[in-house]
Amino acid sequence: MQLDQSNNATPEPSEVVSRYLEAIYYMWAEKEPLRSARLADWLGVSRPTVAVGLRRMARDGLVRMNGRKEIELTSGGMMAAESIVRRHRIMERWLTDGLGLDWVTADAEAARLEHAVSEVVERRLYEVLGRPATCPHGNPIPGHSQASPSELMLSSLKAGDNASITRVSEVAEREAPLLLAYLHQRDLTPGREVTVLETDEVGKTLRVHVAERDVTLSFETASKVWADRR
Repeated sequence: MQLDQSNNATPEPSEVVSRYLEAIYYMWAEKEPLRSARLADWLGVSRPTVAVGLRRMARDGLVRMNGRKEIELTSGGMMAAESIVRRHRIMERWLTDGLGLDWVTADAEAARLEHAVSEVVERRLYEVLGRPATCPHGNPIPGHSQASPSELMLSSLKAGDNASITRVSEVAEREAPLLLAYLHQRDLTPGREVTVLETDEVGKTLRVHVAERDVTLSFETASKVWADRR
């Protein structure tokens, strides 16, 4: 791995640093403000612990703070983060498609396995699985695909809109496994066609038709589902 604008190699990130890199990458992909307090909430650790971790990562050339006091991945940090996320999502594909595990279990198991899988095994699994473009939840696999540039949060659609679900937010995957199961049980999964029947700005809910039934979602829940308007 190359550090940002440097020719000095750095060793494989530790498991703790990998967790930080992965969380920062997910927040960046979801366009969340990358602040240390939010990162602490995401990781379930104290803010002082995050501050110490970020100082070490900055020292190692993986992150930096911008003028708005937000965290940024350096080019080296982005490469390391993409490698971790790519491995995780390929493992999820194997656990669901190959072993038949459910969404929630596969995500938890992939988080354990991603640190023990070599690049050789990762590449072989990717080929054996038929070169998948996304994880089971529709999120793109870094280096192999990208999110649709036209996708929108389901919560931003209006009554009468038709859309095709593209992915489920990583926030649901990592911070709310019960929500991930909730969405799966209601067929709010990648590839499903939905029609927005009603939006309630006062109650902050919307009602959609999906898979032959109507489902009412809070705006908060609907913001965790991304879709392409048809």
